Amino acid sequence: MNDAKIKALIFDMGGVLVDLDIEDCKRAFKEYIGYDEIDNIIDACHQKGIYGDLEEGTLSAEEFRKIVLGDSRPGSCPEDIDRAMWHILVGIEPYKAELLKKLSESYELYLLSNNNPICLPRSSYLFEQAGIPLEKIFRKRFYSFEMKALKPSEKFYKAVVEEIGLPAEQMLFIDDSQKNVDGSIAAGLPAVYYEPGTDLEALVMNCLEGGERC
Repeated sequence: MNDAKIKALIFDMGGVLVDLDIEDCKRAFKEYIGYDEIDNIIDACHQKGIYGDLEEGTLSAEEFRKIVLGDSRPGSCPEDIDRAMWHILVGIEPYKAELLKKLSESYELYLLSNNNPICLPRSSYLFEQAGIPLEKIFRKRFYSFEMKALKPSEKFYKAVVEEIGLPAEQMLFIDDSQKNVDGSIAAGLPAVYYEPGTDLEALVMNCLEGGERC
């Protein structure tokens, strides 16, 4: 991978750029609407059951809300579901926003995310607040619910490589799931694992300089 100059950096969103709090999200679902089933559809990878279907685009936001409301406290409303789900998204550390600004001057930046139409508006707001609007900082955003595929499926990665149009060896994907990193590499897209809470800038710069961590 280090023999080719990297021209495109592809970032995962949740866990890499946006800090997550899955436990707070679960608490909010139980507190706001009494939806205890949340424990069975969101975990560390947050893609199981109807939540996974929502992120894969096989279940619409309206269908998801209807199912959840059917198992929730009487009087709950769709807005309560959205508000609870947004608790999974904490924010963007300032240094990461500055890092993206700096990188965008020399590299093509892309976003590759298992995401859903309920969380995306909140995510967009967080990027706006950080001074890095999604549509300005990233040349293209690849969302699972729009692509009808979830990481780590080969279909997802190959579609991204084809859409970007560069040789795969000139791209680097950064994700906080080793399973997603392994799937990306298996599909021919170079990737590196980022551990949430560590220094993202150090990892990226190490890779761009051809360091051992990549």
